[in-house]
Amino acid sequence: MPPSPDDRVRVGEIPVELFEPADAAPPRPGVLVIHESYGLNDDIRRIARRFADNGYVAAAPDVVSQGVRLVCVVRAMREPQTGRGRTVVALEAVLDMLRARDDVGRVGAAGFCFGGGFALLLACRERLDAAAVYYGETRPREELARACPLVGGYGGKDRYLAGKARKLVVTLDDLGAEHDIRIYPDAGHSYMSRAGHPVLEALSRPLLHVEYDEAAAEDSWRRMLTFFGSKLS
Repeated sequence: MPPSPDDRVRVGEIPVELFEPADAAPPRPGVLVIHESYGLNDDIRRIARRFADNGYVAAAPDVVSQGVRLVCVVRAMREPQTGRGRTVVALEAVLDMLRARDDVGRVGAAGFCFGGGFALLLACRERLDAAAVYYGETRPREELARACPLVGGYGGKDRYLAGKARKLVVTLDDLGAEHDIRIYPDAGHSYMSRAGHPVLEALSRPLLHVEYDEAAAEDSWRRMLTFFGSKLS
């Protein structure tokens, strides 16, 4: 049974599903959960619910829902290169919505693949108290110098992003930035996703090795909740 949101709202044109903690006293930390390129699906709802179960107000927008999904995805994937566009505006509006709530204190973001790139973009704009970046595109050094505290992970078998992830860690270390970015040598791309896309997994295996990795995923959850607990609580 897929997890159900506690509320559904619209922020501008973007539908947003809200997942609320059952018993956490306000102010509760807020987290913007940014989906992969598949859009807001049951796997992202599972992740958002897990945040809520750990005391967070989790907002999960569907930023590729306006128009033909493939066109929306292609358009949105260009935005991290320029740092502007409809997706960036939409995500910043959802952050504003979270921050405007009386029961929400500090706010972070957690992004995965497509969403990981946007989480890191927002992290470098002084819009977040902390950010979690999972197998997302990286940013230039001059932007990373302004990054909020970062946690995240990349798969060592992901031949497209593993090299960028190693450079990201070196750059953050050189800048003296606060981070806990880890590369899992035995994991591939999207190692936290249980969505299951057999065709994509088969086609991408030589380059990305897309597959769920329980050990890496659970260790990532442990590190993320610990890190967010120290920065957002």
